[in-house]
Amino acid sequence: MGYQTILFDMDGTVLDTLYDLWASTNAVLRELGYPERTMDEIRSFVGNGAANQLRRALPEGSPEDAVAEALRRYQPYYAAHCRDHTRPYDGIVALLRELNAAGKRLAVVSNKPDRAVKLLSGEHFGTLLDVSVGETPERRRKPAPDAVDAALAAMGAPKNGAVYIGDSEVDIETARNAGLPLIAVSWGFRGRAALERAGAETVVDTPEELKALLL
Repeated sequence: MGYQTILFDMDGTVLDTLYDLWASTNAVLRELGYPERTMDEIRSFVGNGAANQLRRALPEGSPEDAVAEALRRYQPYYAAHCRDHTRPYDGIVALLRELNAAGKRLAVVSNKPDRAVKLLSGEHFGTLLDVSVGETPERRRKPAPDAVDAALAAMGAPKNGAVYIGDSEVDIETARNAGLPLIAVSWGFRGRAALERAGAETVVDTPEELKALLL
């Protein structure tokens, strides 16, 4: 398809981060005296940034000051524990190596805090990625196109020839808002049926299928 620039979502796309997200959220809920959440619940809560994740995890109707307090405790806890169980999905590192060797420009664009994104990208992917962009106070989180635009600008890459890869409804909206084609992956947090219901036209089930579309 002639893609020269490939932007990946992080959680559920290149990294399986669910266990650490679940454990960190429950650590904060326990500390604050709230009921804990199941892993499937956390799976459905993630994707729109840490504040929204915690807003959904807190008891229904919790005030915004409770969300802010949970977020204040969550951010340093997750920063300290985001590497405990997180790992690349099988086949992802090999895929990135092949794309890198083929001269593709590669980036990760995430709603995770920018510090955690850069930490995890460096640990698991080293120099295979050109740019890693996370959430900062200056950028609107996805599905706004700000982080995508920032990654493209950092690489000096035009939108023409770029593609966005993700695993959730947020990623579908992000690609649409950024004006990029989307390839959705079914191995992440949502699954094929949910992605197709959300409007994904191209869904792949393995990194090998993804490679066939990108190379």
